[in-house]
Parts: sequence; C-alpha cells; structure tokens
Amino acid sequence: MRARAHFTHMQDGSPEDWKIIAEEFMLYSKGLPDRVIKHLQLLEGDFGGFRIDRYAHSLQTATRALRDGRDDEYVCCALLHDIGDTLGSFNHPDIAAAILKPFVSEENLWMVQHHGIFQGYYFFHHLGMDRDMREQFRANPNFERTAEFCDLYDSPSFDPHAETFPVVEFEPMLRKLFAQPITSIYKIPGTE
Repeated sequence: MRARAHFTHMQDGSPEDWKIIAEEFMLYSKGLPDRVIKHLQLLEGDFGGFRIDRYAHSLQTATRALRDGRDDEYVCCALLHDIGDTLGSFNHPDIAAAILKPFVSEENLWMVQHHGIFQGYYFFHHLGMDRDMREQFRANPNFERTAEFCDLYDSPSFDPHAETFPVVEFEPMLRKLFAQPITSIYKIPGTE
C-alpha cells in the first residue's frame, strides 16, 4: 500500500503529509492525457441528431486543423473543443475551456470557450435565436480567430466521408500539451 497522509482535517496536515500528497498528485497528473482521451471517447455513439457522432466530429475537426498546418496546441484545442458535451449539455465550451485552461494560450482558450456562440451563427436563426449573438464580442482581439475556427474546422466537420484521423494520431501532441501547465494555482515557483 502506498503512503497516505495521517490527518482527517486539512489544517492538521504536516509537511510530511503534504509531501506525500504532492508526490501522489504528480504521479496522478501524468495520467491526465489518458483520462482526457477516455473522456473524449465517451462521445462515440452520441450522434445527437448529426450524421456522425460527436467523437468522429472531434477527430474530424482536429484532422482538418492538422492538415491545414495548425500548431499542436491549436490542433489539441480542435480535438477537445466539444469534450464537455457529456457533462455540460448546456455549457460544453466552458467544460472544454476549463480542462484546457492551464495548458493553452489565452487566444486558444478564448476560442474554445466562445466557439459555441460563434458556431451559433450557422444555426441559431433556425431555432428562433439570434444568429448574430457573437457580435457582442466583435471588439475582442480573438473574434476573427474564433470565427475562422468555426468556419474552417468546426462547422464543416460533420461529413461521414471526410478524412478523419484516429485518436492515436493526436496522442503525442496531447501528451506533450498536458505534460506541463503554463498556468495553475498548483505550480510551485521555480519548478518550470
């Protein structure tokens, strides 16, 4: 059995307890890419009325971005942009953004977090909603980046005949992305 802390209330923890917890945290964090991939695969079989399931849509979106020469971080964002669909039916972009936040640039984070409203440009009007809802963000420097993401990668990725790489194609870049956070409350100064 692995070592465990002795306290029952956090305020009673000793430096030795917190050393054990920190070591376990580091070990557990190394499995993040595998957990993310497993969660992404939960989208398999969830068609939601679309021609392809959400898993294939995610893979296809990332495939298009990769084929277009986007960098690894962007491709990972394309792959994971809808990962929140399983738990965040009404706010899936927020879930995806929360997962990616410690690991990606502000530009890519904003793009993922707002892609749902931007994607609405293509269909909100069919549901009696305002297709121009994204216009409230027009002054944001990431507006065009997000509109382009939806136009080039997210929106056209519902094609059962389009090139779609398997998840193994993206695993190396996911492992690299999740290896070291850029920002986190859990980063100890001097451990970059």
